[in-house]
Amino acid sequence: MAAARRGDDAAFDMLVRRHSTKMYRVAYRILADSAEAEDAVQEAWVSAWRSLGRFRGDSAPTTWLYRVVTNAALATLRRRKPTVPLSPNDELIPDRATADPEDQVVRSEEAARVHRAIATLEPSQRVPLVLRELEGLSYEEIAEMLDVPVTALRARLHRARVTLLARLKEM
Repeated sequence: MAAARRGDDAAFDMLVRRHSTKMYRVAYRILADSAEAEDAVQEAWVSAWRSLGRFRGDSAPTTWLYRVVTNAALATLRRRKPTVPLSPNDELIPDRATADPEDQVVRSEEAARVHRAIATLEPSQRVPLVLRELEGLSYEEIAEMLDVPVTALRARLHRARVTLLARLKEM
């Protein structure tokens, strides 16, 4: 990150190669649309490039990049009406080599159901839920990314989990 801040294009290219997959996964889980997720990641990288000089190093580069891509995904959400995807995220489908066929079908259907339910959550609930439960970030990292106190984040996550469970019962 330090080299990229000094204008080293190769260092920035390494950041892109190292973090694009994770950033795409976050954007996809927020947006539930692969094309929009790709666009959000591209917007995030442009924004990151322009903002490198403002990176203070108070947080890890990964946390900062997650915040940039989350903001890009949220901007995309604000520009469109929420939709529910027709197909599940491939990453949620269990490994075909380790499950018996019947178990695979049941697990795939359940994963698709959960994915559809997550996609129906309001962005204020979906984003922290995705970052915590699917990406495994800490409460502190997410609170920093979203610029909210940890207590407020915990409340949002609680509401998101309650809403998610209710939506799953409805499906």
